[in-house]
Amino acid sequence: MIVRKKTDTIVIHCADTKPSMDIGVEEIREWHTKQRGFDDIGYHYVIRRDGTKEIGRPLELQGAHAVKVNGHSIGICLVGGMAADNSPENNFTLEQHLTLKDLIKELKEKYTIEDICGHYEVELKKPHCPGFHVKEWLMKEDLL
Repeated sequence: MIVRKKTDTIVIHCADTKPSMDIGVEEIREWHTKQRGFDDIGYHYVIRRDGTKEIGRPLELQGAHAVKVNGHSIGICLVGGMAADNSPENNFTLEQHLTLKDLIKELKEKYTIEDICGHYEVELKKPHCPGFHVKEWLMKEDLL
C-alpha cells in the first residue's frame, strides 16, 4: 500500500446496501479483499446505520475508493443507499448524517481540504453514489 503524500479531497460513498443490512468495516473489508482483490478495505471510514464511525484503511495510506482521486483523497462510506427493490435510495439515518458532519469538520481541521464531493462527481459510472446531492447537503449543513 502507498502512503498518501497530499490530502485535499474527501469523497462520500454509499455501501449500496439495503437499510436492513447492518454492516460495517469488517464486512466491507471482506468484500474488498476476497471479491475485488484489494489489499484492504478501500475506504478510510465507514459510518454504520446507528452513526458509529469505524476506521477502515489507515488514514495515512492511499485509498481504493475513487480511481481518479485515490492519491489525494479520504474515502468515507455510509452504510445504506439501496432500496428494498435494489434501486438507489437516500435512506441514511439522522445519526449517520450527524457523524458525517462531525467527521468532515474533524478532517477539515487536520487537512487543507479543497473539495468534498460525492463518488458520482469523480466517477461517471457511479451516478447514484452516495444517493444524495453532496454539495447541497454540505451547503445545508454549513460545511462549505
